[in-house]
Amino acid sequence: MKHNVKMSAYLVLSIFSVSVSLSSAFILPQTNLARSLQPLQAAASPSKVDCIVVGGGISGCTLAHNIDYQSSGDISVLLTEARDYIGGNVKSHRTQNGFLWEEGPNSFATQPSIIRISHELGIADQLVFANERLPPWVNHNGKLHPLPKGQGGKGPKGQLELVFGPNGVLKFALVGDLLSWPGKIRAGIGAFLGHLPPPEGKEETIREWVSRILGEEVFLRCIDPFVSGVYAGNPETLSMSAALSKINRIESYAYDIDWNKFGAIFYGGLARQVELTKERKANPPNPEWIDFEYGNPGSYKEGLSTLPKAIEQRLGDKVKTQWKLVTIEENVNDPDGFKFTATYDTPDGIQKVQTKSIVSTIPAHALQGSVLESIMPGAKDVFNTIRSNIQRKGIYYPPVAAVTVAYPKSSFKDIELPNGFGNLQNLPGFGSLNPRTEGVRTLGTLWSSSLFPGRCPDDYNLLLNYIGGSRDISIADLTEDEIIGEVDKGCRKVLLKNDAPAPKVIGMKVWPTAIPQYELGHADLMKKLESLEKDKNGLWICGNYRTGVAFPDCVTFGYEHASIVIDYLKNSNNEKTLSQVSVQEVVEKVEDSFDLSVPYDAASKNAYEKSDKSMSYSSFKAKYEADAIKLVKSKNASKTSIEV
Repeated sequence: MKHNVKMSAYLVLSIFSVSVSLSSAFILPQTNLARSLQPLQAAASPSKVDCIVVGGGISGCTLAHNIDYQSSGDISVLLTEARDYIGGNVKSHRTQNGFLWEEGPNSFATQPSIIRISHELGIADQLVFANERLPPWVNHNGKLHPLPKGQGGKGPKGQLELVFGPNGVLKFALVGDLLSWPGKIRAGIGAFLGHLPPPEGKEETIREWVSRILGEEVFLRCIDPFVSGVYAGNPETLSMSAALSKINRIESYAYDIDWNKFGAIFYGGLARQVELTKERKANPPNPEWIDFEYGNPGSYKEGLSTLPKAIEQRLGDKVKTQWKLVTIEENVNDPDGFKFTATYDTPDGIQKVQTKSIVSTIPAHALQGSVLESIMPGAKDVFNTIRSNIQRKGIYYPPVAAVTVAYPKSSFKDIELPNGFGNLQNLPGFGSLNPRTEGVRTLGTLWSSSLFPGRCPDDYNLLLNYIGGSRDISIADLTEDEIIGEVDKGCRKVLLKNDAPAPKVIGMKVWPTAIPQYELGHADLMKKLESLEKDKNGLWICGNYRTGVAFPDCVTFGYEHASIVIDYLKNSNNEKTLSQVSVQEVVEKVEDSFDLSVPYDAASKNAYEKSDKSMSYSSFKAKYEADAIKLVKSKNASKTSIEV
C-alpha cells in the first residue's frame, strides 16, 4: 500500500506535470477585435530602423510588439515575414456552418506572458479557458484511461484534490489499470526510494531517462504519447536535457537534498514545486489582468490567430509581409550606428533597410543557405552540421498533418467513462493520446468542441487530429484523401461506433517542416551558435529551435528578449559591452550585485545556475550583461564611457 500511495503522489510531478506542459504545443491598451481584421494600408518602406525582427511567427510578432510597446514607440521596429500573413503555424478558420478549426496549434498552457500581451492588446475579453477538471486520456488495450487531474481547486485544496480526488493519483494507482502492478511498483521505487544515477559523460534520450528512473512501462504508456504530442518526435533520438529540460532538472533538485542519496525524484519535484510557489508569490500577476490558472489550457473565442491579427493591427505599417530575407551585410564604422543592411526580395522588387540591430526568428532550415553567409559565415556550418549518431543534418523538422473532422455526437460509442466523467459521447476531456504500441497511426486527437465553447454546432463533436512526425515521415507522401482515411480509421478504433458515418472534413493542413526536434547534440549546436553571436553585437539568431516549441514558450521569448534588445539599443551608443570592461573596474562598482571577480562568461554562467532557469542561457546572459552595464553607469555617473 505504501508504494502505491507514493507512486500516486509522484505522478503529480511527473506524468501529470508532463501532460500539462506538453499538451499545449498541439496545441492587447484597448483595441476593438473587429478592427484587427481590416486590411492594412500600403505605406512606404523605411530605409532605416532601430531594429528589424525577421520572421512573423509567434516568436517574431510578439517580440516586435514588445519592443514597440515596452519602449513606448521610442525604438523604431520593422517586422518582416516571407509569407502573406503573420502568425507562422498559427492560423484559425471559421466556416460558414459554424465550425472553428486550427491549421496548427489548438491551445496553450496559460502563462503570465500570454495574459500580459492579451491585456496590452485589448483582447483579454476574448480569452477562453478549458474546464480544469477535464483530463487527458490515454488509449490502451481498447480502453480510454484518464490521467490524474484535480477538480479546479486553488492552492492546497487543489493539491489535495489532485492526490485524493475522484480522478486523483491515489485512485489512479489503486484502481486504474493503465499501468500493471509491476509497472506501478517499479515507478514507485524510482520515485520514492531511488534509481540508478545518470551515466557519466553521456547525453540521455527521453526514453533512456524515463526508463532509468521510472521504468519502461511508464515510458511506453504515459510519456511516449506525450512526446509524440508535443514534438511529433522520436524519444529514442530526442535529448532529455534539451527537449524536456525543466523536467530533467528535477533530478538535480533531488540529488541536491542531502539525505536523498539515491535521487528519488519525487522529493526533487516537491522541492521545485515549493520553489515555484515562492517565485509566483514574489512576482504576482498584475491585478488588472483577468484571473487565470498557471498551465490551464486556453485559447481565444475565434482561435489562436486572434493574437497575431491583433499585433498586426497595432503595428500597422511596421509589418511587411511577402518580404523574403536574402542577405544581411555589415556596415563597417557607420557613424550613426546603423551596423547592418538587410536585403529583401519583395513584391515591389529588392528592398534594402539599414538597422542598428536584427533579431532572426525564422526556422533553422531557412538559414542553411546563404542568408547569414556575409555577416556570420560560421552559422551555415552550424545549421548544416551532420550528427552521424542520429543520422541528421542540421535541425530536423518532420512532416505533420493537422486534420480537423466532425462526427455527430450520436455516432460516438455510448459508454460510461471511469471516475464519474460521464458518457463518451460528450467527450469529457482534453483529448486522447495513442501510444505507439497501440497500432493507431494518429499521434493524438484533441477534443476541440469539449475544450472551448463555440467550436461547432451542438449536435456534433469536433476533433483535431495530428498525424505524422519523426517516426512516420511517409505521411508526406500520402494524398489528402489517404491521410483523412488514416485519421478516420484511428477515430473509429478509439472513439466511434462501428456504423458511424463518414467524417465531415472541416479542414486540414500538411506541414512539410513542422516542429524542430531537440535531438541528441542539439545543445552543442546551440553553444556553437551562441559563440558566433558573441562576436556580432546587435545580431541575435533566435527561434523556437532555441527557446522552446510550445506557444507559451514563443510568447514568453517575445517578452523577455524585447528588454534585451531595448537595453542594447539604449546602451550601444556610449557603452562598451561588459565583456570589454576590465574585471577590476566592474568589481569595484558592482561587486555587491554581480559576481564578476571571475571572467565574464564564467560569472554569467554562475549566476544562471543560481537562477530559476526560466530563461534560456543566451537570453539570461544578455540581460545579465545589460543589467550590469546599468549599474556601472549609475555608480560612475561622472564618466561618459568605461575606459579599459
